[in-house]
Formats: sequence, structure tokens, C-alpha cells
Amino acid sequence: MPEGPSLVILRGESSRFVGKTIATAQGNTRAIDPERLAGQKIVSMRTFGKQFLIELPSLAIRIHFLLFGSYRIDERKPGRVPRLSLGFADGSELNFYACSVREIGKDLDAAYDWSADVMSPSWDAARARKKLRAAPDMLACDALLDQDIFAGVGNIIKNEVLFRIRLHPLSTIGAMPAPKLRALVEQAREYSFDFLEWKKKYQLKKHWLAHAKAICPRCNIKFSKAVLGRAKRRSFYCDRCQKRYS
Repeated sequence: MPEGPSLVILRGESSRFVGKTIATAQGNTRAIDPERLAGQKIVSMRTFGKQFLIELPSLAIRIHFLLFGSYRIDERKPGRVPRLSLGFADGSELNFYACSVREIGKDLDAAYDWSADVMSPSWDAARARKKLRAAPDMLACDALLDQDIFAGVGNIIKNEVLFRIRLHPLSTIGAMPAPKLRALVEQAREYSFDFLEWKKKYQLKKHWLAHAKAICPRCNIKFSKAVLGRAKRRSFYCDRCQKRYS
């Protein structure tokens, strides 16, 4: 599943379509009638967490890439029918595959709390801390994946942030000291922007210290690997240097 920084890259790559009128719209989506989109001008391309938003004059389209979604600009996947394909008069096109396509209201500012998006200029760290303190029994591994608190954070960022701040994924929010809670919030955003820069340079995996790794680079011992939390996502962590608060 693409994480928030990857969607920011898509937003940049697709920004050249803003202001263009959709000439053709098709695809195998059943959630909307693609033909309704033809003739509409793209007002903006926006992102919220793991959602890609195409704003039109009369509606907005939400693209969620789920686990295996992808996109192609000015090309198509051989032998694959796009879930949604937008074509333009100059021959350019924007194609989405294996994703969820949904129509939402055109007022995106009313639909989304941008202060929860870790990649947004409107990100509000104080509000994130307040939401966390209201859920003292929540596990750290679940907190980072909660899109109402950290929109855009996915499993890679979760594992790397917890390792970076030396926090065990099974720590409970209420048991964490205030400096550790603050570090959790700060690094959720900081690592997301590190992710963005490394992804742009095709160097993301090179910088992984914990995710999908076998040995702790700090302690030189075997990482623990488990499916943890209510989200049931893979965690990679060191039982020696990542302290558990509970």
C-alpha cells in the first residue's frame, strides 16, 4: 500500500494535468460513471494521507490504492484494463489500476481534517498529541497506523519511527513518558519527509534500518518479527534497544 510520501510524488507528477479538460474517461470501475467526467476541467490534484484526490468543478474523485494499486502516466499496463483512465486532447493520459475509485463531495476542505495529514502544511502536532492522550490503552504500533491521527503513515514508516526513537511497538500510549510521546509525534512527520526525499532519489530501501531487516544495526542481535496490534501488520523490532512501556 503506498504511503503518504508516495502520494505526494504522484501529486507532483500529475500536476501538469491541472487546468486541462478531460477529453475521455473510461475504466472498469463500478463506483462511478466515468463518462460523467468527460468535458470537466481538472481544478486541482490533492492528497490526504494515502488518498489521491482529483478535484473537478462539480465533484471530486478519491483514489485509494489499497494493497496493490498503481498508476501510469502516458502509458498503460500491457494486458490490463485500468480501473479509471483519463485522456486529454493532447494525447496524454492518466491511468489507475487495482484501486478503489469513489466520488466524494466537491468541498474537500469540508471533507478532510488536513491537520491530521503528516505531509500537509496544516499538520498540527499538538492536536495529534491530544488525540493520543485520549487513547491511553492504544498500542504504539496501532497509533502510528491510525489515519485519524497520522494520515499517510504506513507500515514502513511505523517500523522505522519506532526503531528511530527506541520504542517497543507494544508500548501503550498512556504508559509512555511525555518526551517519548512527543518524539513519536515529531518523528512520524520528520521520517515521512525523509521517506519522500529518499523515494525521489530511488534510495528508500537503502535507508531502512528496521523494516524487513533481520539484524538490529545497533545491538547486532536478531530482530523480533511479529504481526502485532489490531491492524495485524508486520513489525520488526529489537527487544534490547526498543523499550516497552506498559
